Amino acid sequence: MANKSLLLFLIAICLTLSSFVAHKFYVSVTQVDYNEEEKSLQIISRIFIDDIEEVLQERYDNSLLLNSTEETDKVDQYLGQYFKQKLKFTVNGKEVSFIFLGKEYEDDLVISYLEIENINSLDTIEISNEILMDLFEEQQNIVHVKKEDQRKSLILEDGRSTGVLKFSK
Repeated sequence: MANKSLLLFLIAICLTLSSFVAHKFYVSVTQVDYNEEEKSLQIISRIFIDDIEEVLQERYDNSLLLNSTEETDKVDQYLGQYFKQKLKFTVNGKEVSFIFLGKEYEDDLVISYLEIENINSLDTIEISNEILMDLFEEQQNIVHVKKEDQRKSLILEDGRSTGVLKFSK
């Protein structure tokens, strides 16, 4: 009888705890820093490895693995290509292109480095960030932009993937 009560108690605890399992959230964080000295925007984007790996596999190569000893040079190529399709910048009313510099891994994140050169001033910046929105409808892309001591942020999501920030001179 005691064993049966213990078993029922353990089952009840398991059922209760299973209702508190965390729901996966889909988010990326992109930091844009205006470097007045170098006249450039330096961009760092942080995305969960498993999410970006899934989208790259779906779009380009289903055998692609990130953060692996078997990783090929194609990972950087596909990552840069995907960023160019999903991330757009307009600075002071002019659409600008970025250079994909590379990436590294930190825990469960892929950290990508981008740069936009020849930016003489930063008065307004329009950012369209649709990264992972084609795969995850709950995706949110947080963008922080810093110019000197001013810092502004956007939260971009499906249906509102573009935002504009204005900086005082």
